[in-house]
Amino acid sequence: MAGEVVEVGAEALGGFAVGDRVQSIAAVPCGDCYECKKGWMEVCQNQTSVGYQYDGGFAEYMIVPEQVLKVDGLNRIPDNVGFDEGSAAEPFACAINAQEQLGIEEGDFVVVFGAGPIGCMHIRIARGVHKAGTIVLVDVNAERLKMSADAVQPDATIDASKVDVVAEVMKMTDGRGADVIITATPANVTQEQAISMAARNGRISFFVGLPKNDPYIQCDSNLVHYRQLHIHGANGSSPAHNKRALEYISTGQVPVKDLITKHIPLEDVLQAFDIVAKGEAIKVTVEP
Repeated sequence: MAGEVVEVGAEALGGFAVGDRVQSIAAVPCGDCYECKKGWMEVCQNQTSVGYQYDGGFAEYMIVPEQVLKVDGLNRIPDNVGFDEGSAAEPFACAINAQEQLGIEEGDFVVVFGAGPIGCMHIRIARGVHKAGTIVLVDVNAERLKMSADAVQPDATIDASKVDVVAEVMKMTDGRGADVIITATPANVTQEQAISMAARNGRISFFVGLPKNDPYIQCDSNLVHYRQLHIHGANGSSPAHNKRALEYISTGQVPVKDLITKHIPLEDVLQAFDIVAKGEAIKVTVEP
């Protein structure tokens, strides 16, 4: 969420003023639990969320919860960053969190499953921040794959509905496998394929969760053992990740504006859900 401050409570933290342009975190850590005190705010055991425990941003006005201010989760948007770009900082921050764990090195062969906005952001970060080598984007929706590839220009794409993804990656790497695999789609098979295609000392991010009624995958433990694979979960982001996302956007190191391919007025908000469900846009913003 991003917007303009129109009123400030007498006891509000942060020194905000009417007219400030701000972006808010969505997942809100408590700041007091063991994880938060260790600096692991993205896995706070008492986490609450704007849009669930607090009223969300599909409105002309919203109240920024006191808890957001307590953990320094409301950020001033740089002057050269639009509200639409500011609203993209939160999912961007989640991708930053995931890639921090992967230790991507210059020249790494990277595979990203999922041609949605998160997959696109992962490509931009891997290339713009970590200087990855070959980057491959994988999806089962040919139209969305092309739309996203046109925007973020991966080095190659794979339509997983037509070919064996693991075999393709092995062919592209002369049998070595991918150094980094990010599964940004909630499909069990992509996590299994990630393990199968990983190179020795490969790093894998299970970026999204699986359906609660089918959360299990088959894992060849010998591949994990003998190839010395590193499998990481990635859950949300911290307030610090949101600040870094805004910085990357502001400097142009990781642009996001061109990934916002639909701008929907608030009165047509239900259309946004249909567009996302059909994969007809990369990123959609709802704008009062």
